[in-house]
Amino acid sequence: MKAMTWDNPKSSPNESPSPRPLSWIVVFLGVLALFLICASGILASYPVGSTVRQYFYGIDRSRFYDISVFPVHESSTDVSSNGSLDLVDNEPSSSDRKVAKTATELNSQELSSESASSEYTETSTDKVDSNLHAQSDLTSNSPLPVAGTISSNVTVNVTIEAPTSAALMNDPGTLITTSNDTSKSHPDSVSTAVPASSNESYSGSVNSGCNLFHGTWLHDSLGPLYRNDSCPVLTQMQNCQGNGRPDKDYENWRWKPFQCDIPRLDPRKFLEVMRGKTLAFIGDSVARNQMESMMCILWQVETPKNNGNRNMQRFYFKSTSVTIIRIWSSWLVKHSSEPFDYAPEGVDKLFLDIPDEKVMEFLPKFDVVVLSSGHWFAKQSVYVLNNEIVGGQLWWPDKSRPMKINNVEAFGISVETMFTALAMHPNFTGLAILRSYSPDHYEGGAWNTGGSCTGKVKPLGLGELVENGHTNAMYEQQVKGFNHASKKATNGSKLLFMDITEAFSYRHDGHPGPFRNKDPNKITVRGPDGKPPPQDCLHWCMPGPVDTWNEILFEMIKREFEGGNAS
Repeated sequence: MKAMTWDNPKSSPNESPSPRPLSWIVVFLGVLALFLICASGILASYPVGSTVRQYFYGIDRSRFYDISVFPVHESSTDVSSNGSLDLVDNEPSSSDRKVAKTATELNSQELSSESASSEYTETSTDKVDSNLHAQSDLTSNSPLPVAGTISSNVTVNVTIEAPTSAALMNDPGTLITTSNDTSKSHPDSVSTAVPASSNESYSGSVNSGCNLFHGTWLHDSLGPLYRNDSCPVLTQMQNCQGNGRPDKDYENWRWKPFQCDIPRLDPRKFLEVMRGKTLAFIGDSVARNQMESMMCILWQVETPKNNGNRNMQRFYFKSTSVTIIRIWSSWLVKHSSEPFDYAPEGVDKLFLDIPDEKVMEFLPKFDVVVLSSGHWFAKQSVYVLNNEIVGGQLWWPDKSRPMKINNVEAFGISVETMFTALAMHPNFTGLAILRSYSPDHYEGGAWNTGGSCTGKVKPLGLGELVENGHTNAMYEQQVKGFNHASKKATNGSKLLFMDITEAFSYRHDGHPGPFRNKDPNKITVRGPDGKPPPQDCLHWCMPGPVDTWNEILFEMIKREFEGGNAS
């Protein structure tokens, strides 16, 4: 076969090259010069450098949110009691086992061999019932520690100083996502709570400076995003309707920021925005509460595949390759029950300057991380800094020696430690969100001293809120720890603060109360002596107010991934 060749047109005998006119070359050079002049003018007037730095190296750390810090009120509650605290343990509960089992059953035809290894530690049904994550209204009266720098073997530097009431952030546009949603409130909506005073209008239009966390609760007849019987991953303790709670109007309130509207969370839109990404919820049982709320919302449009194991819950949405993960971390820092110095075996030792190793191990695989903690600091524990015991909660054998750190201060240090390690992790450049301290509503006592939230059927109104000194102190320490960590960021990650504490202080109606299980014979009213029944006034009913956390979360995610054009 004759080889194929290409003729050179310049050597064709039928053509003869002719020089181009000089005038054509002059015109070409003139057009080129004009183009370069225009292009340089455009580049000079547009902040390309700033945009590149924002996308590749994170936000300017000087731009922060304007979040008011509550004043600290020391509690005079006696802390000498060393009673057992009924806290969630660090192993997955039987409800988690149920989650894995349910997901496996629903996806039996598409589960791979990987999911066959997904298993959770078996616990008894009674253990699920004991999952009330206790909140102790205890604040030590020990003096504040002397300011200093605490270094650790993981290069996390923690600064201890007295709490201040300085604002957390100055620019609401940095951490706020906006929305193009222009929907107005329902005609039947009634404003019942205004957590933050504001003279701004209730305009449905959205701007980049909209503060998502200052607003009001409005009645919404559209109802919740899902039903309790449409979500197989819902922990029974938070299944208020399934446990017989007689009222359900607590499901029909939506959060309305003063400056904009937060659209109802569209699960298909969420999966599309998060396409190919991983969202991780890290923390205690309240973090699980938020994760399960997100799962319930997404489950309405797609049944995920369960790829969980002993280290984490993990659900995969095949249509968009989105993964939702939950990792248990009680305190966000390293802890051990082994003997340490004069602290005996069996008591949890918290190494406040060392982040949780399991979290750090998986961190580089996550695109968005939502961390939260705090309530486990009510549990008996020993605080260790620089290899020295510096304090404890419900444990301090030598009363003659003053503690250097109490449980509230320990919480602030743990936040700073985790977020500093995260901000300096060489292989994490994702979005890290600290969800602020979730308020409880034990009225008339603590969780174990007759506190109750029975009979609350609607949000608190303006002027009805009774501030909780312990919640305020925990919130302020959390803000302080976050601020310190945000100044140390070196890896291009973005640290955002999701401030739900004040708004949700008004939602005393959103907890399970005595409706914690399906037992038809459970006591749900006060006894003849006026003593309330056992109840949960810390976790949130699902569906219920906790779903709003994920609507706010999605607005923050959209701002980062869509450049602020939320819809």
